[in-house]
Amino acid sequence: MIRIGIILGSTRPNRNGLQVAQWVLDTASRRDDAEFELIDLREHPLPHLDEPVAPMFGPSVNEHTRAWAELIGAFDGFVVVTPEYNHSAPGVLKNAIDHLFAEWADKAVGFVSYGAGGGIRAVEHLRLVCSTLRMADVSHQVAISVLTDFENFTVFTPRDHHATALNTLLDQVITWSTALAPLRQADAETTLVSS
Repeated sequence: MIRIGIILGSTRPNRNGLQVAQWVLDTASRRDDAEFELIDLREHPLPHLDEPVAPMFGPSVNEHTRAWAELIGAFDGFVVVTPEYNHSAPGVLKNAIDHLFAEWADKAVGFVSYGAGGGIRAVEHLRLVCSTLRMADVSHQVAISVLTDFENFTVFTPRDHHATALNTLLDQVITWSTALAPLRQADAETTLVSS
């Protein structure tokens, strides 16, 4: 069965993202066409990229990167839950992405974002990053406003249109993750032959 990781891209104290990510997981878990797991970056602390060579050029020398690679490599696609900080994504999320290369390739990714403007500018940047990593970013996005979709800016109150948008996004991520499976299989076979 297709496995989708839900990456929570904020590690700040008092973050709103955990509520949003839990809502994504709860909604997704009602489906029977994929398995879903929450990946909280707080539980996978990574230093600023500290590998001696770029991830595309060789195996990691650091245990923390190898553990991160093993975790991410086990998924077929992702939903990234991200806030918007200063018109972009959080540094911790970009750093987690930058630690790997091959583990992201030929996998689908969708975005659930939040911020004063719904987090759409963070997603614009992440789409560019993910396309460089050979990821298929799906067109649908869930954009959540901290001004109107959180009570007192702290309690997430998803509305019906959010659930509809999320299910469309999940449909797309699962469809693309399934469609890209032969490419992931070919990459795995090439890796086995060359090693």
